[in-house]
Amino acid sequence: MQFCYFFCIFVLYISIFRYISMAAINDLIKQIKDDNLRQQIEAELRKVMKHKRFGLVFEDHLPDGLNDGPIYPGLEVIDWVIGARSSSSASQSCADGDVRAPSDTPWHALIEADNYYALQLLAYLYPASVDCIYIDPPYNTGAKDWKYNNDYVDTADTYRHSKWLSMMKRRLLLAKRLLNPKDSVLIVTIDEKEYLHLGCLLEELFPEARMQMVSSVINPTGTQRPDSFNRTDEYIYFLRFGNMSITPIVEKNEIVEVDWRTFRRQGSDNLRPTRPNQFYPIYVNNQTKQIVKVGEPIAPNVDRFSVEQIEGCTAVFPIKEDGTEMMWSTEPIETIRRLEKGYIRVGKYQPDKPQQYILQYLYSGKIADIESGLATIVGKNEDGSIKAFYMNGKETMPTTQWNYASHNAQTQGSALLKKVIGDNRFTFPKSLYAVHDAIRFFVANKPDALIVDFFAGSGTTLHAVNLLNAEDGGHRRCIMVTNNEVSVEEAKALSKQGYKPGDEEWEKLGIARYVCWPRTVCSIRGVDVNGVPLKGEYLGVKNTRPLTPSNLEGESLTTNSPAPLAGRGTGGGENLKMSDGFDSNCIYFKLRFLDKDNVALGKQFRELLPLLWMKSGAIGACPSLAGEAVPDMLILPENDFAVLNEAKAFAEFMQQVQENETIRDIYLIVDSASMYREMSKALTTAMPSRHLHTCQLYRDYLDNFRINIPR
Repeated sequence: MQFCYFFCIFVLYISIFRYISMAAINDLIKQIKDDNLRQQIEAELRKVMKHKRFGLVFEDHLPDGLNDGPIYPGLEVIDWVIGARSSSSASQSCADGDVRAPSDTPWHALIEADNYYALQLLAYLYPASVDCIYIDPPYNTGAKDWKYNNDYVDTADTYRHSKWLSMMKRRLLLAKRLLNPKDSVLIVTIDEKEYLHLGCLLEELFPEARMQMVSSVINPTGTQRPDSFNRTDEYIYFLRFGNMSITPIVEKNEIVEVDWRTFRRQGSDNLRPTRPNQFYPIYVNNQTKQIVKVGEPIAPNVDRFSVEQIEGCTAVFPIKEDGTEMMWSTEPIETIRRLEKGYIRVGKYQPDKPQQYILQYLYSGKIADIESGLATIVGKNEDGSIKAFYMNGKETMPTTQWNYASHNAQTQGSALLKKVIGDNRFTFPKSLYAVHDAIRFFVANKPDALIVDFFAGSGTTLHAVNLLNAEDGGHRRCIMVTNNEVSVEEAKALSKQGYKPGDEEWEKLGIARYVCWPRTVCSIRGVDVNGVPLKGEYLGVKNTRPLTPSNLEGESLTTNSPAPLAGRGTGGGENLKMSDGFDSNCIYFKLRFLDKDNVALGKQFRELLPLLWMKSGAIGACPSLAGEAVPDMLILPENDFAVLNEAKAFAEFMQQVQENETIRDIYLIVDSASMYREMSKALTTAMPSRHLHTCQLYRDYLDNFRINIPR
């Protein structure tokens, strides 16, 4: 009995020994009176301590982000609301804080909030339905670039990596709830400070994903660092879920010849003795330059000069320039087969070299392209070899090394952003085309994809999504999340002037209102922050749609305070000018905290209405209520949803839903669960072909956001 007791204690402590000092464990062991048992446990402990522990080990820290907005004493539930934003030069209220184009174009959203809580909102709105998440999190460089619980984390912080991992883990777990497990991708950029830790964390949190890392050159000249290599690149993790595949690069509108390779093997392990059956003579007619015969293999101990000679022909062997005897790529039987089909040809004549003729062949991948119809045979050469081309452009799979001029963060990131919003409002934005290409590989064939970026920064992701839509006529939607923090220098200057977070003078300089939103507005309208048309063109993107000038309602924009990787240019017409803008809509929201009792009593319906619009697919312009009173029902066929506020009006409500065939989502505000089930059954039974989706408010809403706040 004593043995079992102490053995259980031993197992318990061993399982958590990394959190307890070894001195404490030894003190406990010394209390064991049975000498034999104590010695056995000590021996086992020594064995365990010799084991090396691999994997990611870090501490969970207190949740961050609780400072973003008021949290009222006594709240047991955080009840999310996307609230109205006061009018300013950088943003508008919910009613008119938007950029509007034709109503059938996609509605994007910028959410000002701490992304930890915004992700919980998005997990409610779009569970398992997001196609792509692209994030560029803080790199934890030690600079004043990110906070944890109101404190900047610098290089002197002992728990620097641990805090960063804790921050990322919490957000990635929420992001996992968003991603469609059957077909989606998570894209995360990072540099050398945390790429190893991030890789381990991603493997731990997403064991089901297929993960690859790409090295991407973002600064060809390099960032100089004392006593270190100049850094030119960063890293991108791609995690694919379910059936998500990579779209190959296609050189559009070009006729490309099928690649031919040298028939002689090149590697140091491809010497003649390695595979004797692949060392044999191939006879080339000196006049016609045609292959007339394929000889038999020669044993390793037989001199190649002793083989049969054919008059007027040269016996060609796979010989390097230094005389090393190598091997051909295939054995004689396969060589003859390919020769008969025209898949081997005679290349350059070099009489002074050991191998007097260069022979070329089509390897199996190219043969498969020809025989499947991807490449077309258009004729034959004089030697009988085929002429084959990719008539609609060549497809190739991208590599893990990206070095493209269009990905330069200086010219296509910083310079482009400065052109749009002026000043130096944001440091080190991503290249627009680097983000475009990374996303395109996975949503090129998803014209209605939903893309989320919860570290939005300057707003490059939404800009890239608009560019992709303009390129191929897609209707992809993007949701960006960012806080509204000011820079360290701005915070010091504002504090000296007596301002604090929440004051208008402070808030208008925050990243959401001063950088991300103005960039979004300006890029859609095709003007800079002063209303002047943007100069220049988007790289390789053709203008594929008739222009309809976008209209920014109720907002003044005057502020007083090379060969692309993914193969763009699918359409005809002229290159898309930056001044053309985009046929796109975007709305600005701010996330706020509300009392759960007010929500449950229906006093916050006005604030919840935008959520219902987003949950129903953000179709049409975001609805709003006129006047103070909340109507018994809202029938919104232009938004594809309807809301019942009073149970007594259900009969009329159901009739109107039946008359408006575009309605798909139904929100029923009833207290009784049994009444909700009866109403839901009546609606779905009356309209079985409509595939209605019903939801009980506010119970469904409050249940989803019952979040424990650390006291």
